[in-house]
Amino acid sequence: MALSLFTKTKKAIIERAQDDYATKMRLKYKPYYHAIEAQQGTKIRLQGRDMVMLSSNDYLGLSFHPKVIEACGVAAKTWGTSTTGARPSNGSRVYHLAIEEKLAAFLGREACHISVAGYISCCSAVATFAQKGDVILADKNIHSCLWDGIRLSMATVERFSHNNPEDLRQVLKGFGHQQAKMLLVEGVYSMEGHICRLPEIAQIGEEAGCFTVLDDAHGFGVLGRQGRGTVDHFKMNDKVDLICGSLSKTLASTGGFVAGSRDLIEYLRTNSKQTIFSAAVSPSQAATASAALDAMQSEPQHLERLWKNTRRYREMLKGLGLDTWESETPAVPVVLGSKELVYRFWQALLEKNVFTVMSIAPAVPPGKDLIRTAMSAQHSEEDLEKIHAAMSYAVKQL
Repeated sequence: MALSLFTKTKKAIIERAQDDYATKMRLKYKPYYHAIEAQQGTKIRLQGRDMVMLSSNDYLGLSFHPKVIEACGVAAKTWGTSTTGARPSNGSRVYHLAIEEKLAAFLGREACHISVAGYISCCSAVATFAQKGDVILADKNIHSCLWDGIRLSMATVERFSHNNPEDLRQVLKGFGHQQAKMLLVEGVYSMEGHICRLPEIAQIGEEAGCFTVLDDAHGFGVLGRQGRGTVDHFKMNDKVDLICGSLSKTLASTGGFVAGSRDLIEYLRTNSKQTIFSAAVSPSQAATASAALDAMQSEPQHLERLWKNTRRYREMLKGLGLDTWESETPAVPVVLGSKELVYRFWQALLEKNVFTVMSIAPAVPPGKDLIRTAMSAQHSEEDLEKIHAAMSYAVKQL
């Protein structure tokens, strides 16, 4: 029997998308994709209400720094809004080289390459240097961008327990010294707020002949001299082969970077598909990051204020009996243990005009469902008082 002209064949992928449970729950409860209507520092407006932002990665508060804003505007007037091309072809400009040289010098590295996103930079730092037949030793709590890099590399991956040097040592016993190995960690784990146990972990990796890659997206600008990051914090520049990270946090821009020896960065530029086929960082992005890096070095008060606020905030949460997962940094989780409790707590904070972000399993380990919060140097005394009142109210709603 001939098919009717009006009969449509069902498309399995469309049905899958329409029936996706996670999407249905997201649309029902609306915990994500909130469009902020206005912002000035830590003050935001959402749905017509004035709120305190408590989940931004603008740790040093430089996204509203007058010199940073000025540099952003001047760059667009000088260079236009975009290169409209990739770096290997028509997209390279002298301002890319300038910020790369400045970042490399700041980090104590020979060279650096910037990309349009931290996700791309961190992914490329793994996918470009590991290959099929290699082994990647990965902390089980690393970021999604690093897991994507692992998948693209086609290397074998072995996980070790989060921030656990002894488990890494045990895992490494299964591999010969001559096999090519990559050790993959973060400097600061953004959900947990933990600082990598780099002295022990990197030493174990060094003894096993591992090529060590550290994602310092949340350590850069926060730890080390003038915010040089986790490697500088531990004085271990000779034990880490590549540092990758983001321009979108303490550098108040968008984009990412990979820093290492000149040989490694030139290899990346030749072999990284993420690098070769991505559009170049815009003039404004590069100028913003460069001006923010200048402010980090010339204005230490931002880093000092960040840690002062962080210490006070952690004491506040401790006083309320809240579980912060032993966070050591300005990235401070409030662990509640179930998605139901997280949702109620998040809603209560929203009622009191404090904006945070929910993170539930599988984005975090089972039983570690949490509210992701972060301190900024720009949080004022008034902000902290509002946050304390909101947290106190939310605790009572549990």
